[in-house]
Amino acid sequence: MIKTTPQLGTYEYATQEDRSALRTRVTIPGYIRPVGAKRLVTTTRDISLSGFAAIAIARLHPGTKCWLTLPGLPSLEAEVVWWEGGIVGCAFKELLNQADLDPLISRWL
Repeated sequence: MIKTTPQLGTYEYATQEDRSALRTRVTIPGYIRPVGAKRLVTTTRDISLSGFAAIAIARLHPGTKCWLTLPGLPSLEAEVVWWEGGIVGCAFKELLNQADLDPLISRWL
């Protein structure tokens, strides 16, 4: 088996470099839209450069692509990692920029 090196700036790279990205507890209203479905109202409960956890009453299965829309940011593509008890955990397709994350956290802390 040939091993490949994850591409710099990808989620896979970030998880290999730092598996404990700082997550900040927040309460940010927004929308989550699973691929092929209507958008759902949600509240993001925590967020980091590499992912987020949000309320998702409808079950979302691991591997499902989705888009998270938060105030002041373009929609962010992500993939469902887990769903349990109405909460979904997702990994962003592309890492967030710290310069975009900091004002968002400051506004909604």
